[in-house]
Amino acid sequence: MPKTKEQTLAWLRTISGELSTATIKKLDATLPWYGDMPPGRRSAVGLVAQQGIKSFIQWYDDPTTTTWIAADVFGSAPRELLRSVSLQQTLQLIRVVVEVVEERVRGTDASLREAILLYSREIAFAAADVYARAAEARGLWDARLEALVVDSILSGEYDDELPSRIAALGWHGHGEVSVLVGTTPRQLDVDQLRRTARHLNADLLIGVQGGRLVLVIGRAQPASSYDQVPDAQPGDPAIDTPPAEPVLSFLDIATQLEPGFGPGYLVLGHEVPSVVDASRSAKAALAGFAVARAWRNAPRPMLADDLLPERALAGDPLARSTLVNRVYRPLQDQSPELMTTLWCYLDNGRSLEATARELFVHPNTVRYRLKRVTQVIGWDATGAREALILQSALILGSMNDHDSPGHRR
Repeated sequence: MPKTKEQTLAWLRTISGELSTATIKKLDATLPWYGDMPPGRRSAVGLVAQQGIKSFIQWYDDPTTTTWIAADVFGSAPRELLRSVSLQQTLQLIRVVVEVVEERVRGTDASLREAILLYSREIAFAAADVYARAAEARGLWDARLEALVVDSILSGEYDDELPSRIAALGWHGHGEVSVLVGTTPRQLDVDQLRRTARHLNADLLIGVQGGRLVLVIGRAQPASSYDQVPDAQPGDPAIDTPPAEPVLSFLDIATQLEPGFGPGYLVLGHEVPSVVDASRSAKAALAGFAVARAWRNAPRPMLADDLLPERALAGDPLARSTLVNRVYRPLQDQSPELMTTLWCYLDNGRSLEATARELFVHPNTVRYRLKRVTQVIGWDATGAREALILQSALILGSMNDHDSPGHRR
């Protein structure tokens, strides 16, 4: 004889404790992640399962309260549990609870089994809603934290909390870092920028400042880690295996990220050892971005160091010191004749013959010395753009050096 609803409710309340115990046993037997949990979290998971059974009985009594009771199941869980248990694991938990209840009520009224199916559907939707809201809140928090980190890097206001904030964002970069500055597009696709960076074995911190888009680019592995270990013997495990793919330069990475920026100039700061030093690269990139319009045929992207003359004219002290320390001082320390030859070559409109006549040497000697200049400082004086950089460096260096070739008579 079929039971009335009141009788079924009374029976369900009688076996609720039995169902809870059976559920905990099955969780331990079928879900490995449950057994690996600390005791406190296992207890919290068990509490959610027990609350689910209790809520089902209440819902069976009054189905009009479906949404609220289903949501209350997860409302009883501590916040730490939502962080440590994934959505997939939650759905596995729901499946175990439903299976235990179905096994226990098998052979009873068909309406009760149908109610279990309906309620399991509602509870699954409730779980998805809880995790969706948690993910949305986490995304908003991450966006605010990322903006704070990028602002700190741009302003150079380093504090002891910056590394922990960067780690909280899931930063995967452990090698060198460079900062890329450009214009913000009308439709900024942050996800596409991150996907491109991951494909290039890099990570990004993204900041938007009005019409300016700033990317802090980090390598997933330091470039130096690919170097061979000196004095290692063949077969020594200390010898690093070269990467399957070549290590891309930051300029190559910036070129791949270029479509994610709006129209206009795109400037890449110099490479620094780690993300905590990124403010130095950011200052160079921002200074270059401010004067990029002065280079008529500027490429996209361009290096901030290729804009050293324009930055120096604009009063950037970093550009001035870079020009002096990377061009003037090395040549001064290397050889006076290299400095003199470069001065003469630039003053004579990059003419080998005119330089050779002034120095009373053969043009091939001038060629050799210019080649040595390139080896010392890395810039080639025979190129128009690089000649401008070198001449700016000589001018700035000679301003405070009365023994320079430019002051000799």
